[in-house]
Amino acid sequence: MELRINRRALLALGVAGVVAASSLTLLRPEAGGASSHREAPLIAGDPRNDNTDVYAFVSPDRPDTVTLIANWIPFEEPAGGPNFYTFDTRSRYNIKIDNNGNGLPDVTYQWTFRDEDRRGASTFLYNNGPVTSIGDENLLFRQRYTLKKFTARDGWTTVVKDGVVAPSNTGAASMPDYGRLRAQSLRRLPGGGQSFAGQADEAFFVDLRVFDLLYGGDLSEVGQDTTRGYNVHSIAIQVPKDEVALKGDARRNPVIGVWSTTEKWSPGGYRQVSRLGNPLVNEVVVPAALKDTFNAISPDKDAGIPAVVKRVTHPELPKLVEGIYKIPAPKTPRADLVEIFLTGIAKANGPIKADLNSQILNRDADPRAFRPSEMLRLNMAVPPARDPNRLGVLAGDLQGFPNGRRLGDDVVDISLQAVEGAALTGKPVDALAAGDKVDANDKPSQPHFPYIPLPGSAAVSQR
Repeated sequence: MELRINRRALLALGVAGVVAASSLTLLRPEAGGASSHREAPLIAGDPRNDNTDVYAFVSPDRPDTVTLIANWIPFEEPAGGPNFYTFDTRSRYNIKIDNNGNGLPDVTYQWTFRDEDRRGASTFLYNNGPVTSIGDENLLFRQRYTLKKFTARDGWTTVVKDGVVAPSNTGAASMPDYGRLRAQSLRRLPGGGQSFAGQADEAFFVDLRVFDLLYGGDLSEVGQDTTRGYNVHSIAIQVPKDEVALKGDARRNPVIGVWSTTEKWSPGGYRQVSRLGNPLVNEVVVPAALKDTFNAISPDKDAGIPAVVKRVTHPELPKLVEGIYKIPAPKTPRADLVEIFLTGIAKANGPIKADLNSQILNRDADPRAFRPSEMLRLNMAVPPARDPNRLGVLAGDLQGFPNGRRLGDDVVDISLQAVEGAALTGKPVDALAAGDKVDANDKPSQPHFPYIPLPGSAAVSQR
């Protein structure tokens, strides 16, 4: 696979966080939901089904494997007892992989959860003493999960029957060694993989005062990590690359597309209420009236709706920046963004003359079946960076966003620069060079799977 990318192409590749496919005026939100940090009306009242972020990267300590992470429940206040946070037992949580480029899942990992509640009528406590192991009898409430895998060849198979969810971190007195609890919750999978479900630190870092007229209208409202101190609930899986590659061959077919969904039970059966691939899609692209509808459809439908394509070729955000900061918006239509979001990046796809992360680069992919669709795309052939750069591909680090997404990738700063024309001019916009001045999470990533930092226990107001 060729990875010769010039400076202009590097800047162009950094666009992938802001302008995604999603204007759905031709659809009705009757089965709708939404995702990513309270970004749509329906899901804002249902946080356990609100998918906040998706990450996909080659495992830094096990480069023969790929790690996929999806988070739910935005803004978990750690001191939120006595009823702490849980996955929804009425829902199915999915991570989906498209390895041939047709917009449909070729591999799906699905978690379902059940409660194990021993409190009864005797106590209100989550735990009635120190919890020193994942099976400690002092932990009065826990969740267990079943993990299933779907492939077209094998259908559905059960991978984990009785996994244990890492509990909510109720504090140092209750859980003096939370890292041990997490380690005991990890499950080894057949073939050399691992799975995880449980509470974690919120790894997404951002100053959300962007919604106050784009950082106060004069870039004065920056430098405050709005998500600092909050937790989320995560599912994660680490598997050999061949397990998710087309025809089981990651050498010939290293590119995959990744997204997650939540399917919630209703009287009519399960319905999709959340869909998330690239970050920031619903947050800064989709109009309020269309947010619920976007997450009700699957990626293969994106390109068949003219309004979807229009939101990519004629993005709203540059016009808003122009109105407030007087920085001219790049001319439309944005053919470069179509390549980045709907097809992946390959010389054959459009104006960005680089081969990076389109499934059409897979040797066994059928070009006739290729379907433009919005998802987070990852080239598993790119090795982990020895010195990762938070700006990812924009800074020449080809393993970073938008080639997948790592926990340390600064998707906000990358996106803010690129949407303002870096893909077209070959240079960043100096007036916005500082971004939101939130350059890293307050907690470092863990060195081993599942990598996402341990959850905090201190009240956010005390941090």
